[in-house]
Amino acid sequence: MKISEMQKLLDARVLCCEENIEHEVHSACGCDLMSDVLAFVKDQAVLLTGLVNPQVIRTAEMMDMICVVFVRSKVPTQEMIYLARESGIVLMVSDKRLYEACGLLYTNGLVGNKVKA
Repeated sequence: MKISEMQKLLDARVLCCEENIEHEVHSACGCDLMSDVLAFVKDQAVLLTGLVNPQVIRTAEMMDMICVVFVRSKVPTQEMIYLARESGIVLMVSDKRLYEACGLLYTNGLVGNKVKA
């Protein structure tokens, strides 16, 4: 799925790096705990979160994610937008709740990785 398709599905507003919205993504995760993202997430291209903190961008960068979607109309700070722009990470804002946003993306073909037991 292209990031531009995600934008339409989530009725999201792009805040930075709009030149990258035609990139293809194959997986996503929804999480507000960046420690869980670091510990459990592998090969995810998109992070959906309601956490507005510079650590979100730093975590996405460390995990080679190319897009962060802030749910529940959360708006990142200018510092976060600057950090994302430096790394080429697309930032978007959606009014949807995390559960609904993840469900919309999943039912339209964007999956997550299986959890190892």
